[in-house]
Amino acid sequence: MRILHTSDWHIGRGFHGHSTLGALAEVLDALVAQVRENDVDVVVVAGDVFDSATPAAEAYTLLTDALVGLSDAGAQVIVTSGNHDSAARLGFQARLLRAGIHVVTDPRTVGEPITLSDEHGPVRFFGVPYLEPAIVRQHAAFQPQEQAGAEARPLRTQAQTVARAMELVRAGLAEHPGRSVVIAHCFAAGVDATTGLEREIRQGGIDMVPVSVFDGIDYVALGHIHGRQALTERVRYAGAPLHYSFGEQHKPRGSWLVDLDAAGAVEASWLDLPVPRRLVTLTGSFDEILSADLVAAHADDWVCAVYTDDLPQTEPMRRLREKYPFCALVQHEPAVTATTEERSYGERLRTAVTDEERIDAFLAHVRAGAGASPRERELIREVLDDRTLAEALV
Repeated sequence: MRILHTSDWHIGRGFHGHSTLGALAEVLDALVAQVRENDVDVVVVAGDVFDSATPAAEAYTLLTDALVGLSDAGAQVIVTSGNHDSAARLGFQARLLRAGIHVVTDPRTVGEPITLSDEHGPVRFFGVPYLEPAIVRQHAAFQPQEQAGAEARPLRTQAQTVARAMELVRAGLAEHPGRSVVIAHCFAAGVDATTGLEREIRQGGIDMVPVSVFDGIDYVALGHIHGRQALTERVRYAGAPLHYSFGEQHKPRGSWLVDLDAAGAVEASWLDLPVPRRLVTLTGSFDEILSADLVAAHADDWVCAVYTDDLPQTEPMRRLREKYPFCALVQHEPAVTATTEERSYGERLRTAVTDEERIDAFLAHVRAGAGASPRERELIREVLDDRTLAEALV
């Protein structure tokens, strides 16, 4: 059976104030083409389909178009909910969808497989939607389990909750033997997260799910992390199909093409997806960033400009966008950080003897320790001299 593993579409997410719906539609069209060109049997979408629990109407339209496109390309589709999704909103129309499109959002169905078959027999697909411990522990299947010699305790962490879900999966697999695929949305131990991007899945300070929890499953399609990662040959993240932050700019976008043979052995290969607009971070002095060579190379890219001048520039974003229409972010990071003055601003003012010293103290206070430059001192001296002369003539 041939499976295409994707995740983290985040339909409706913005990019520094810009809509990403058009770019994501282009990428999902390419995903549909991958399904058609590679004779994919099943597409699995491992959570975070939407970016918000309350997606706008156009987000639903894009999702519908994508699911219909994948189905028309000849694939069965299995979708699970992630921590960004509202399980209720994502799942409300599940029974209204055409045959061959399955949406799994109810934690009470974790141990119930979706069975698809090929010439070698059945493959059991177990969807594990995002499981918030405080919510799912009210369900009977997630109630405290009696353990020999130990007090039964309620589920409080992601690790405990996903481990319990996998117990339900194994019970379902024992009742319905066959090759197995699990689709889950969690933060597995050993992954390389994108700093400041993926919303933490954390409960009680413990958010890591041990990879060993998934032992015995033929293939585990994970979602939540936005970069592709293979934790083992059988446990993988596909990442997001679109870049949603500059922290992701060097991470490839695509999906895993997974062949599951008659014995459940896995052979996985990576299929690249197009990048509608590249992301680039340009670092240097403001003049260097505005140089003709850089502008020619990156005028059509999303740009994060990090300028290293000692002092802030005037209207940097406006000036950058005159050359880079898609400049999305500008940051001032001086190459040399001024030494922090041990005395407070008030102390410096009290000890200043001349107006020149007072002005220098103010400049250092508002410019992260950078006092007046030699040229600025000349200008300050000229202004103060002019004032002294004017007062003398009154």
